[in-house]
Amino acid sequence: MLKRTRHLANHHLIVKERGLLKTSSKILLNNLLKERRFHTANIDCNNESSSEEYHQSLNEFVAFCKRRGFAYQGSSLYGGLSGSFDYGPIGSQLKKNIKDLWWKDFVELRRDCVGIDSPIILHSKVWEKSGHIGNFTDPLVTCLTCHKRFEVENLLGRQEDEKVKQQVDKFETAKEKIDWMNENPQNVTCPCEKKSNSWDKIKMFNMLFQTTYGPVGKEENTVYLRPETAQGIFINFNNVLTTSRKRLPLGIGQIGKAFRNEISPRDFIFRQREFEQMELEYFCNPKDSSDYFYKWVDFCHKWLLKYGLKPDNVRLYHKTKDLAHYSKQTTDIEYNFPFGWSEIWGIANRGDYDLNAHHIVNKKKDKHTFEYIDQQTNERYVPHVIEPSVGVDRILFAFLYDAYHVEDVPGESEKRVVLKLNPELAPYKFAVFPLQKKPVELVHKAEEIYEKLSTKVCADFDVSSSIGVTYRRHDEIGTPYCCTVDHQTLKDNTITVRDRDTMKQIRVNIDDLLQNPTGFLKENPFIQQQQQNNLA
Repeated sequence: MLKRTRHLANHHLIVKERGLLKTSSKILLNNLLKERRFHTANIDCNNESSSEEYHQSLNEFVAFCKRRGFAYQGSSLYGGLSGSFDYGPIGSQLKKNIKDLWWKDFVELRRDCVGIDSPIILHSKVWEKSGHIGNFTDPLVTCLTCHKRFEVENLLGRQEDEKVKQQVDKFETAKEKIDWMNENPQNVTCPCEKKSNSWDKIKMFNMLFQTTYGPVGKEENTVYLRPETAQGIFINFNNVLTTSRKRLPLGIGQIGKAFRNEISPRDFIFRQREFEQMELEYFCNPKDSSDYFYKWVDFCHKWLLKYGLKPDNVRLYHKTKDLAHYSKQTTDIEYNFPFGWSEIWGIANRGDYDLNAHHIVNKKKDKHTFEYIDQQTNERYVPHVIEPSVGVDRILFAFLYDAYHVEDVPGESEKRVVLKLNPELAPYKFAVFPLQKKPVELVHKAEEIYEKLSTKVCADFDVSSSIGVTYRRHDEIGTPYCCTVDHQTLKDNTITVRDRDTMKQIRVNIDDLLQNPTGFLKENPFIQQQQQNNLA
């Protein structure tokens, strides 16, 4: 496993007073919920990518992701575009699997949730009312020597001087850091080669991407690429409530692209200017909002563990300061990346901020635009909203990095790279190939099995390399089982199935496998066999 650094982001020090809670297998979130014992707690002049965007310990991992088709630098043919990545054949399938599982668990399997799909471009008044035009900003500072621009918190987090680092670590809010740099710019060193200490004044930079809607470039035609998918849900609350014929509490989920003109996109796919979100807005009675908030924290945390993240690499951070302008309560689920603990999932109690923001005064009707009337109790209220919001790219990064292992193989000099993904996440569930290309009957039989198997699960057919090389390739892309057609197959209709994690092999009847491949994935006969051997 790649060595994880101990460096933590400035506001992520593990101290009780700062509101951090590290999760382990010995501490169950349910107990915390019952007792309520949460602790309180660079843009270059050009667009070319730079090695500064990657943490040093990520280099090997990023190279692996490119080599195996998970992600490539965006527009690499023309030198690369900062904060932009393309997902390759394996990465795009993994991304699809994550989105499908989220949609199933957060929408399809819940009687209290439905889905929606709103446009990327909304009316500009949506962002005016939501507060994004006025508040969606980051502090930006420019080096007067190299003329590079940096986001202030990121710049301070990259300081090497121990006294400066200790000083910055004391601050709990972004405002405190900005004020300190305004007063002490000479103490802050630019990461450039000249190590300059000369800075322009800090400015607030709006991260909305602006464009023109229609052929005429007038001011009234100015629109924005959405920075989040949530607002498309809020403005459609009445439409969804009416057409779905649901009662509150009601969740409305959406998966879609979002765009933020980040000052410092960095750390591989963790922070990009174009990314994808999976957001749920859960509308409920105001008096129940706090309870639902904790329930959704629990649900999201368990979801990540269910699909394979190690408990020791996940923790909860209950914010008490620096809350977003819309939030009453916020808990971040953080993952231990090589560059430190960082947020992958945010759960916020948004109260009635958004529905009040989009309320349209009607002089003829003395009623709130989004007033809800409970038909059973006749109670009237503007719903409060709990929002579990997660970036697809970030949890994909976490699942990939958590599953990445470099292991010694008994009897071999070279180490094995293996991606121990949960089978439900794995891009390919099975790989089918012949032991060798001759006789042709082996190839034909493998093709026949593949064609039947691929109608039920995502599978791969491979005859490009030797059996050993093929095994290693599928270890690296996370395929749980490799199925080899050999000479015995032609005699008794069985194949060799090799387990990714243990490299053990068993003979399986082809008809049994084809009849229920998903059952094979869930039951894992290799674990069952090991349990039987332990009993014996």
